[in-house]
Amino acid sequence: QVQLVESGGGLVQPGGSLRLSCAASGIISDFYIMGWFRQAPGKQRELVAIITNIGSTNYADSVKGRFTISRDNAKNTVYLQMNSLKPEDTAVYYCRLTLGPRNYWGQGTQVTVSS
Repeated sequence: QVQLVESGGGLVQPGGSLRLSCAASGIISDFYIMGWFRQAPGKQRELVAIITNIGSTNYADSVKGRFTISRDNAKNTVYLQMNSLKPEDTAVYYCRLTLGPRNYWGQGTQVTVSS
């Protein structure tokens, strides 16, 4: 059973930085895509960034140039470095692992950007 455990959320002032981590366990293949999504109150969950098993990345326009997704395949861990944070980045951030036709989700971690 694939399990995802996220960490690194918290409260930060505008302009600050946070790094989220998502550690996966129970995987039996290297060919998976990992991504970060977020959901703000009253809004739908949206894609933030994804990274393939060979390191190809894709970002939402709203975070390009500020966020960086990376992964450590040896540790089955994906990271999201978030810089120049804005109040509109406030949301619950979810990690997702896609393996073949199946998606697995983490429990979410709260990120709050406020002065």
